[in-house]
Amino acid sequence: QVQLVESGGGLVQSGGSLRLSCATSGNFGGIYYMGWYRQAPGKQRELVAAITGGGTTNYGDFVKGRFTISRDNAKNTVYLQMNSLKAEDTAVYYCNVREVGANLWGQGTQVTVSS
Repeated sequence: QVQLVESGGGLVQSGGSLRLSCATSGNFGGIYYMGWYRQAPGKQRELVAAITGGGTTNYGDFVKGRFTISRDNAKNTVYLQMNSLKAEDTAVYYCNVREVGANLWGQGTQVTVSS
């Protein structure tokens, strides 16, 4: 059974950093997209960052150079390094992994930034 396991969320002060990880387990036929989304209370889920199998990255406009997404293809693991965190970054962060015929979501990890 394919699973995504997220880790690295927590409480951090404004200006601090966190690194999120999303590890996959199970048989993947060919992942072509790995991304991070977030959802704050009362708001829609939005793209934070994504990376394709070829390494092309895409970021939400609000990131403005503060976050970096990376992936370890050998481990099918995706990371999100978040620096200069702000109170408005507080949300549940979800990992999203796509391969042909499957679109998978993690359970979410809470990120809370205190001002």
